[in-house]
Amino acid sequence: MASSGDADIGQLSPGQQTALEQYTQVTAQDVKDAIPLLQRSQWNVQIAVAKFFDGEGPDPIAEAVAAQNDVPRQPARHENLQESLASSGPFGGRPLPRARPDPAPRIVPQPQTMHRPPWPLAILFAGFNLGYRAASSFFRTFMYVFMFLPASVRPRALTTSMTSGWKGTMGRRMLMPRDTAARFKREFEEEYGDTSLPFYEGGFAQALDLTKKELKFLLIVLMSPEHDDTESFTRETLLSPDVVAFVADPASDMVLWGGNVLDSEAYQVAAEYNCTKFPFSCLVCLTPKEGSTRMSIVKRLVGPMPPAAYLAELRAAAAKYAPDLAAARAERTANEVARNLRTEQDSAYERSLARDRERARQRREAEAEAREAEIRAKREAEAAELRQRQRRQWRRWRASVLPPEPDAGGGEVVRLALKMPRNDRVVRRFAAAATVEELYAFVECYDVISGTEDSDDDDELDEKQEYPPRKPEGYVHEYKFRIASPLPRVVYEPDEAATLRDTIGRSGNLIVEDVMPDEDEDDDDEVDGVEA
Repeated sequence: MASSGDADIGQLSPGQQTALEQYTQVTAQDVKDAIPLLQRSQWNVQIAVAKFFDGEGPDPIAEAVAAQNDVPRQPARHENLQESLASSGPFGGRPLPRARPDPAPRIVPQPQTMHRPPWPLAILFAGFNLGYRAASSFFRTFMYVFMFLPASVRPRALTTSMTSGWKGTMGRRMLMPRDTAARFKREFEEEYGDTSLPFYEGGFAQALDLTKKELKFLLIVLMSPEHDDTESFTRETLLSPDVVAFVADPASDMVLWGGNVLDSEAYQVAAEYNCTKFPFSCLVCLTPKEGSTRMSIVKRLVGPMPPAAYLAELRAAAAKYAPDLAAARAERTANEVARNLRTEQDSAYERSLARDRERARQRREAEAEAREAEIRAKREAEAAELRQRQRRQWRRWRASVLPPEPDAGGGEVVRLALKMPRNDRVVRRFAAAATVEELYAFVECYDVISGTEDSDDDDELDEKQEYPPRKPEGYVHEYKFRIASPLPRVVYEPDEAATLRDTIGRSGNLIVEDVMPDEDEDDDDEVDGVEA
């Protein structure tokens, strides 16, 4: 197990690490101080949290075990009667015990619980309840009216409980801690005037937590308005200019909390802090030597005291424990700086890691896109090569199934003069019943028919050529040219139903024009512009 001075989380068991994580989430305490406290609490998170907030008292079990393990040995003593009498003290020679301040518990007022009677009793006493409420309302109204009478004729016995809010013992409703503190401050100022005492406007538990968090002193002042010395103590001692200046000085690191013992919270504080006489004041602070989270009562001031003595006692106690608080504050600042440095380093590491991950992701995406582009280009090249092969195969097949040129005197023929894209002029006769698509097929296969087809293509096809040529399966041929008559200009589409005789006539001069994609787009743009 790691020691208190050098805490190594890696040496803790999984259960101890879980308990440490739960404890630090609740208390926000440093791991260095949290591990020893959990060790002293037998790794019980609830006991450790209670010790953190309520203060850590002596552990009788640990002391007993330590006493059993470390039994002091009595060395042989060689002394005479005179030395024995000189070494003996008023308590029989026993050493005086070390003065240890009492722990300052954290007190949270418990809310009042309302117990409702059973419904048969509620129905039975409903009339009495209504009558009591009506009489109480009438009596309150009656006393409120008497408040406006002069003091000489006003019944003092009837209005005392309503007009003296500071000393009134009747009708003090239990409020929330913050509201109770506000009521105490308001009644204090109504009784003693506007003072400069910086009373903490919050509950006692909140004031104690603030003192522990900011490493300050907590001055608790409990008053009983019914006590005879309360007014003189307040006016002469507590409101003394020197005391007020010392408490209100920011350099004193003092948090002032006051309470009226007629309120539930202040009464519980008085009971827990062993308040036996009023007015009661005590000084509370963190005592690191007794425990890293132990809040202790370092000074009690009971009963009426002169202002000089009261202030001297406060200053002496504060001066005694101020170095410990300064050392704890410096250690906490160093831990905070180290924690911030670790946080910044972790943040920088996370940012660097995020950048590296982003770069790796972008690199993987770029590599994936490059592979996809390469595969796509390869597929497109293969598809283009296959289509080109099918196109050449289709041309050979189509050239093999074209009908031969009819004789000039044999039946009805159509004589056409075609101007090819290479400025070649071809004259051929077609049957009158031949379709326009057959004319397109003749122009497409003219190189094959005339024997002027590219030799490289012929050599490549001769290796896998079948005789007779067959039409490639799944191939739909597209003509990349168009045939038109110059005057008047008429473009003839490759229609398989229209005949040459009906479309062109007995003869004609036609032009074969290559179809370029750019020209088609320009034509579409011109048509769109005209329509617009």
